[in-house]
Amino acid sequence: MMEVVKYGEFKPPGRQKKKQQIILQHTSRKIEEYLLGLKYRFNGNYKKIPNYVVSRDGKIIQLLDNEHHGKIFSEENINRNSIIISLENLGWMEKEPLNNQYVNWIGDIYKGDVYEKKWRDYFFWQPYTETQIEYTAKLCKKISKEMGIPIEVVEHNTRINGVEKFRGITSKSNYDSVFTDLSPAFNFETFLKYLNDEKFT
Repeated sequence: MMEVVKYGEFKPPGRQKKKQQIILQHTSRKIEEYLLGLKYRFNGNYKKIPNYVVSRDGKIIQLLDNEHHGKIFSEENINRNSIIISLENLGWMEKEPLNNQYVNWIGDIYKGDVYEKKWRDYFFWQPYTETQIEYTAKLCKKISKEMGIPIEVVEHNTRINGVEKFRGITSKSNYDSVFTDLSPAFNFETFLKYLNDEKFT
């Protein structure tokens, strides 16, 4: 059974009952640092709050109710119409050849396997875990049932004109080429497998 744990007492910038999208992004840092940053940045008044965070081991953390929204995007209509799920992931990394390790943009050290692909001027990416993808799919199915958002997926991470009109599941990187999440390391085939599995509820 999927467990959703609530975290913090965030004050949502806005509320809208009807939503049309679930947007997937990632944390770009370790989950502990990410959650503490959301909680204490700007003296507790930080507004870029997602609805959910999914850890690398599949733990689901809820920060805002489904009807609430933060200010993830500069365009308010996108914020109002979407539910944001942030996956724990370091994102793009640079290799340190002398130490045989990788570092991300804030200096987090990573020594595991990487996904290699040149995309949006970067080469190395932290993989998403299969457990994380499973529980992200499970969470999307739960949200879809509760909010009436179709289980339709943009099955890639490239920019699409007019994606804000799509009803279903998208990635932040579908909105603008400046965003690198979801990264090329996200396995859409695995994600779709769990979304379409009727036994996986």
